[in-house]
Amino acid sequence: MNPLAFLAATLGAALAVVLVFFAIGTATDRHRVVDVAWGTGFAAVAATGLLLSHGRGADGTRWLVTALTVAWGVRLAVHIGRRSRGAPEDPRYDELLAKAKGSRMWYALRSIYLLQGLTLWFVSLPVQAAQYYGRGLTAWAAIGTALWLVGFTFETVGDRQLDRFRAAPANRGRVLDTGLWRYSRHPNYFGDACVWWGLYALAAPAWPGPLTVLSPLLMTWLLAAKTGKPLLERHLTERRPGYAAYVARTSGFVPWPPRRKV
Repeated sequence: MNPLAFLAATLGAALAVVLVFFAIGTATDRHRVVDVAWGTGFAAVAATGLLLSHGRGADGTRWLVTALTVAWGVRLAVHIGRRSRGAPEDPRYDELLAKAKGSRMWYALRSIYLLQGLTLWFVSLPVQAAQYYGRGLTAWAAIGTALWLVGFTFETVGDRQLDRFRAAPANRGRVLDTGLWRYSRHPNYFGDACVWWGLYALAAPAWPGPLTVLSPLLMTWLLAAKTGKPLLERHLTERRPGYAAYVARTSGFVPWPPRRKV
């Protein structure tokens, strides 16, 4: 399979996933299901790339980058699916769909689902490059896997700590500022970024892998400056009285010891 056909097939996999979730979101009138499509889509793109890159890149790299991506994507999809089960619509999507001129359904398809499908495909380019052009396992693979492990640990542990905190009725309305959340307001987002820089390291040794650096840069920007941290913090500041003080003393993204009170 030539490179353009390979990229077209992986893009098709990403769009197929978001269209399935669009049908679910439309039927249930809860478009927060697109968050489950995020992790699912990455796993689907990686699995598709593995199948279609047979006979191209080095098998060790192909299987490693696929396994890491699928493990991350499936964990994220399952986590978000459990967290959102039975929950009302996410305020972010209510706010976005309020801007719709005409059909909310088609606006949701264009502005939420298809955009997310294109974004996750673009972010997945290092995985696709490693599968199609990757060389044998080298020191870059060790660096990438180590960085992925750091990120996966931060994301998984951070999510579990937050789930336990939210499950306790005594914590209703309070701000989690212990564990990893003492050192970063978003340890899960920081972990997410590390995962994708680790996957990029697996693609970097072989040309055109270095060109995919825009993918982890985009993911980091989305998490730290666009749709992740800023939107979430705006809602938390409005709903949690102690959140402003938490912001004042806690690193916003990269884990760091909390600031001392002046």
